[in-house]
Amino acid sequence: MYKRLPPLNSLKSFESAARHLSFTKAADELFVTQAAVSHQIKLLEDFLGITLFIRKNRSLELTEFGKVYFADINKILRRLNEATERLLSLKSNPHLTISVPQTFGSQWLIPHLSEFNQLHPEIEVRIEGMDQDEGLLGKEIDIAIYYGKGHWENLQVDRLGEENLLILASPKLLQESPIEQPSDLIKHTLIHTHTRDNWRAMTSHLGLDELNIQQGPLFSHTFMALQAAIHGQGIVLANQLLAQQEIDQGHLQIAYQTQLRDPKTFYVVNHLDRLDDKPIQAFRSWIINSIKYKENE
Repeated sequence: MYKRLPPLNSLKSFESAARHLSFTKAADELFVTQAAVSHQIKLLEDFLGITLFIRKNRSLELTEFGKVYFADINKILRRLNEATERLLSLKSNPHLTISVPQTFGSQWLIPHLSEFNQLHPEIEVRIEGMDQDEGLLGKEIDIAIYYGKGHWENLQVDRLGEENLLILASPKLLQESPIEQPSDLIKHTLIHTHTRDNWRAMTSHLGLDELNIQQGPLFSHTFMALQAAIHGQGIVLANQLLAQQEIDQGHLQIAYQTQLRDPKTFYVVNHLDRLDDKPIQAFRSWIINSIKYKENE
């Protein structure tokens, strides 16, 4: 079936030389001599009956055939390496690489992760803090938490919960300047995350047109905005899932009750070709059930 496969060493030499456009650099990378790389390239060209490189005095160029072949071989060798790494990892304890938004990781996942570790001590967990919500899940990530609207193709996607946006402030700030009705919000500095859109939506929800949403600092991450509110720098809007820890610990209080839903939601996602992966499905099942249980407490 595979009668036309060239030697693997020749492919490795070609891929490295094509990537560096240098036999010398390829030799350094592969820990062989330059002559050995040149010999492997010649074997490959003879096997294919095609010239892959244009050899000049001080430079190396790929032919058109070489460019096409390199694009394919580069992908194939990368996938071969990934498959080998996955297989070798099975010799030791299975590990799970989880990508999470930084605020979700610090505010929810890490405080609850010991529960998963107790249920599955055989699974080594590796956490990557990454604000990634565009569905671009790399092969190096086993499972991820995305924050968005759930429109991601070619992924297994499950919603973790639908939360309200809470108006939060430090107890000290509320003691000094209570918020008993929507108009009291006008007296406070607004703290924003990413954009001013959530406060704009809250203004509309409360019918409070005189609230100036252009005032107040803007933070790139929710955990920074929460910290600003904890330190009395203003009032903040935050997804309840992210803020619950600070509320439970008494660092923040709900300043005024509303029923405005967060337009985005947290989802657990993984590649469709990993549906039978036991560590992935163990984590997926745990986090879905854990959030559902805590919401109903």
